[in-house]
Amino acid sequence: MGVRGRSRFLLFSTYILSFVGILLSLYAYYVETSAEKDKSFKAMCDFSESVSCSKVFTSRYGRGFGLLQYIVGHDSPLNQPNSVFGMMFYLMQIVCASSVLPMLTTVQIITGVMANFGSVYLAYILYFILEDFCVVCVSTYVVNAFILACACLKQRNYNSAQKTKRKHKQS
Repeated sequence: MGVRGRSRFLLFSTYILSFVGILLSLYAYYVETSAEKDKSFKAMCDFSESVSCSKVFTSRYGRGFGLLQYIVGHDSPLNQPNSVFGMMFYLMQIVCASSVLPMLTTVQIITGVMANFGSVYLAYILYFILEDFCVVCVSTYVVNAFILACACLKQRNYNSAQKTKRKHKQS
């Protein structure tokens, strides 16, 4: 597969992964808001007491990563459900992936690294603090890892193309 083929594949992959991330985030938002309104609400991802996304999304860690409430206050408009931040992240990945500007690829990588650090932090909370397994959460962690991989491969692909151009100029 040539440089253009790899570029198209990475772009398409990032679009698909981001779209899946947006769908997961929308579902997480739906579950959280429904569970907050109706205490008897049971989500499709609530399989048992220890495998429950509702429990995770409605915990204090389900908003502002459990941290923003201490910085901006619990009722601040900035203290949004994590799913809202997820939707913004996935939309940003689509925008950055669509560009050929190297700076936006760098932004894509930096935000991808941040999202993966966030995934590790939330996975720790999920397993060790909440003692739960959330299928939606783990799915977003996987999507985040693959999005970062696509961004890194895009950067490597760009660097390789630039090296080839310089080589041809010198010839």
